[in-house]
Amino acid sequence: MTTKTHQTTPVLPIPATAARAATAAGAALTLGSTFLAWTWTAKFPGDLTVTGYPGGLQVLTLVGAALTLLFTLSGYGIKGLRWLTPGGTNSPVRLAALGLLGTMGFTVGAISVELGGVVNLEPGAWIGLVGAIIALVASLGLPHDQDITDTTSPSPLETFLNSLRAPAPGRPKELPSWAEILIIVAAFGIGLFVVTYGIDTAYPELFVGYLIITGFAVTALFKAGLMARLSAITTKYRSIAVAAAFVAAAVFPFTQSTDQYTLIAVNILIFATVALGLNIVVGLAGLLDLGYVAFLGVGAYTAALVSGTSASAFGVQFPFWASVLVGAAVSLIFGVVIGAPTLRLRGDYLAIVTLGFGEIFRIAVGNLDGVSGPRVTNGPNGVPNIPDLNFFGYDFGESHTILGFELGAYANYYMLMLLAMILVVLVFSRAGSSRIGRAWVAIREDETAATAMGINGFRVKLIAFALGATLAGIAGTVQAHVQSTVVPEMYVFAGPVPPNSAFLLAAVILGGMGTISGPLIGAALLYMIPAKLQFLSDYQLLGFGLALILLMRFRPEGLIANRRAKLEYHETGQLDVPDETLAGTTSGTTKAGA
Repeated sequence: MTTKTHQTTPVLPIPATAARAATAAGAALTLGSTFLAWTWTAKFPGDLTVTGYPGGLQVLTLVGAALTLLFTLSGYGIKGLRWLTPGGTNSPVRLAALGLLGTMGFTVGAISVELGGVVNLEPGAWIGLVGAIIALVASLGLPHDQDITDTTSPSPLETFLNSLRAPAPGRPKELPSWAEILIIVAAFGIGLFVVTYGIDTAYPELFVGYLIITGFAVTALFKAGLMARLSAITTKYRSIAVAAAFVAAAVFPFTQSTDQYTLIAVNILIFATVALGLNIVVGLAGLLDLGYVAFLGVGAYTAALVSGTSASAFGVQFPFWASVLVGAAVSLIFGVVIGAPTLRLRGDYLAIVTLGFGEIFRIAVGNLDGVSGPRVTNGPNGVPNIPDLNFFGYDFGESHTILGFELGAYANYYMLMLLAMILVVLVFSRAGSSRIGRAWVAIREDETAATAMGINGFRVKLIAFALGATLAGIAGTVQAHVQSTVVPEMYVFAGPVPPNSAFLLAAVILGGMGTISGPLIGAALLYMIPAKLQFLSDYQLLGFGLALILLMRFRPEGLIANRRAKLEYHETGQLDVPDETLAGTTSGTTKAGA
């Protein structure tokens, strides 16, 4: 098979010089419009009636316009801006322009729909919309960063998709160690600000705009090569990067004046911790577990029953450290008991059995009410009135002043869950790079071959199942005290409120199986979106399914993928060495089956 390289022309036949100038002018026009009024009434959230001071969605549009303008000016080779595009030069401009038009168009549409027509738009909104359209159309006239290599002439769609691709950045100039460490600190500081802004969005329109501009901006940064440069620096200073990440996470409660959004952050940490535990089972060992949320429930119910609440059937109160150990131990026992007879199954059969276990757990705790069975869990009423934790005299239910900042009750639980996440991350990273971790990967890739090489497949899978159950149990012990009650409906297979088994599995797949940061990002997105867009609750599962379909089509390896997954899901089918190399040798490398 002979491959051809097509020198692709721009999507639109516009001279490159004129296209770049028009893109910069359009971005500048939209940027200037954010300082004008976009509507005449303050009924639209964010008060877009003020001239001279951007507010609400205008701030997000301002960020998109500034990013588009900076990437465009970087293409001119202006000194001081060339570092912005070490990879692609023009694809980041197009992506930033797409995000700019998406945010601007959504704002104009939202104002028109909520206020009753385009008559409610002020000239500033029209100026911003026209500028965003000019920026996007002109950016399509910029040259491509990469040529298309294919066996046929590219279609218009292939030409457009290729215009969004970019080459990998070259080797950067060596920087002093202090400068690289400063870059790491600045990057995590910016990351903290972006995440905090998203969690603190006060109304759905602002959160939708946040998703649009953040999605396109992050993709543009990847195409520009900045994220690859940052990844290389964080790999070089891994310990400093990990410490900076957790310090940035620990700073979050100090940025909040109330507990309203801290509760969202606590639940995100619980969701992410459980998803990371599931990542051991699914991402490393390759076991499809559809009832994983039951282990979270085991830990939560265990902690609730030994918390000293009057609703407990046992009437005992363990200190927190003891309840964590008991919850983890009971979850471990359940993992072994369920895994021992079922892990000899593979694939869909194992998935069906684990799905059955999850449903059996929910039904069982609903029947242990003293009528249908022994009185243990109070049946559908659950275990209410779980007291706040008191750890060595530190009451988690009261506010405390630390470094001059008052931290509320949920801020206390946030810090506790952050410590639990550090433990889970440490366990995951150590286990993944250990001998047992390599055995998990071997089982995941080909269990028959791994068994033939001497790996005890059943034993290895049982360890993964038990370890994942233990980590979920630890998270469950904290969840019981955060929610102050546990009921069977919290641990269903699929439902509108995470965590549930379907959303946990989706968080692992969306973020990237086998990685640490992937499930954390996936869990954050899957929790924040339903929490912020509650008006779409009736269509949540529909949107959830469409998102997974699009993900499987365009990025099956997940948002954050390891190198193995990238090679597996993006195999080109081409020879591993250039044709010129083969032509000059008497022996060459060929594909298997060629």
